[in-house]
Amino acid sequence: MSKYAILGGFLGAGKTTTMMALSDEAKREGLKAAILVNDLGTNELVDGSFTVSRGYLTESITGGCICYQTENLVNHLRVFRDEDQADLILSDIPGCGIGALEHVYHRLAEQYPGEFSLAPFTAVADPERLRRIMPEHADLHLPEEMDFLFRAQLQEAEVILLNKIDLITKEEAEKMLSWLRSSYPEAAVFAISAQNHQGIDAVLAYLMKLDSELHHPDIGYGGPEFMAAEGKLTWYDCQFHLEADTELRVRDYLTTAMENIRQGLLAANRNVPHLKAMGEDEDGHIVKASLIGVDYPLQLDAAGDVSCRSAHIIVNARAACEPDLLKKICDDALARAADSMKLSMKVEFTECFGMTD
Repeated sequence: MSKYAILGGFLGAGKTTTMMALSDEAKREGLKAAILVNDLGTNELVDGSFTVSRGYLTESITGGCICYQTENLVNHLRVFRDEDQADLILSDIPGCGIGALEHVYHRLAEQYPGEFSLAPFTAVADPERLRRIMPEHADLHLPEEMDFLFRAQLQEAEVILLNKIDLITKEEAEKMLSWLRSSYPEAAVFAISAQNHQGIDAVLAYLMKLDSELHHPDIGYGGPEFMAAEGKLTWYDCQFHLEADTELRVRDYLTTAMENIRQGLLAANRNVPHLKAMGEDEDGHIVKASLIGVDYPLQLDAAGDVSCRSAHIIVNARAACEPDLLKKICDDALARAADSMKLSMKVEFTECFGMTD
């Protein structure tokens, strides 16, 4: 029987990187892992494309949270289990999401009893976001309504992973771990760096050994605080093709485009909890860029960056911004980056919608 584990957590917490790290650790232990990437957008996702490009067994469910696609989810789980013979299936939920314990785990247990072994429900926490709900109540330039989602995601979890400990001091990590254990005493708390695989072996052992207790925490799902938080978020997705008469460097384009988006959001006093972009040239070389807020540095994975003549670009932005404004900022930023580098740009797909639309 395959073990199925859901990883929740806010936008930019590192859910995809954690799933890749757990997959790597499973492989080292002779197990086969599969990744199911989930998002509300209706088309290709950066995370799914990137994990496939890195050789991970990956499928995507788009067009809505897996909370509302039970039959579709079950079909994917069965394929991973029966055809791919996966020992561990990992999936995320959208970074604004809560309620998957009730709407996914409980439904699987009730409607498909005994078919899937459910690992403890897990939340990935980013130290920067955590500072927002700790006593210091750090100002992250995000609407205060977001605090509800931060707390609810942790309250729902049976396992909490304090991720990115490689980016903070030992003292900061100990302070955060102590606060998490006292604030959420029913959850098992682990310190990890998914990027460096630190602590991942202990997490995998825990998830494989134990099953979810299927508890029923009251997290306020569907209530006024939930609706207020959701109402502050907008999804933007765009795919396009770039061509150059002479030379195109995908890294340079993504860096310029992401900085344009950052400046547009700063000028509008808005923020983007997670902005992801990926470019692939005609030879399959991949460059990925990520931004977890207008106040943070751009993160680039550009091992495959080479000079090329054409590239396919995917952009996913999840922002605290009105839909019309976000679309204008992103559309203009992407086009200006292409113009500044004398590139031709052919847009293939664009969508932009508010969470409560």
